[in-house]
Amino acid sequence: MHILKADSYRRTPWKNGGGETSEIAVHPEGAGFDDFSWRVSMARVAADGPFSAFPGIDRTLSVLEGKGIALDIDGRDPVVLTADSEPLRFAADATTFGRLVDGPISDLNVMTRRGRFDHRVTRRDVDGRIMLVVSGASLLFCAGPELQLAAEGVAERLGPWDAALFEGPARSVAVEGNGRLLVVELRDID
Repeated sequence: MHILKADSYRRTPWKNGGGETSEIAVHPEGAGFDDFSWRVSMARVAADGPFSAFPGIDRTLSVLEGKGIALDIDGRDPVVLTADSEPLRFAADATTFGRLVDGPISDLNVMTRRGRFDHRVTRRDVDGRIMLVVSGASLLFCAGPELQLAAEGVAERLGPWDAALFEGPARSVAVEGNGRLLVVELRDID
């Protein structure tokens, strides 16, 4: 279990230059926009605008805070995504335009390179204690306010927007508290 603190995330400009992203984790480590296999990041979206295009990439977007965003993906009817919506998966090379519902939002963005990795993002609301089994590469992201994790005799506290990265064989993780957890599962398909 590798704990990733929100205040240590690497900040980089968006690919289209329209804002800034906080990189939580990337594989391989140190990879850029053109050579990552998978990438998990957060962004603050303060204005309407086009999404960066990533050829050959699939993405899942989850709203963390704010009233929401309406996404126009390849000219289809807009999809409104809020903090209470299920994470939305779509092609990162689709022409996508976002319109804020009512003010800025913060979001979690998970991307995988087609043909090399795949991913799944699920939202879990925790009220008490739950048990999860993680395997391969998995990232547990605390959407707030605070959660306790315990795995293999090690206990850690996750504050808002902190994460825990797991890699390797399957293991059980106890999650305790009252908050929201986003579970990111990353699967190598090579």
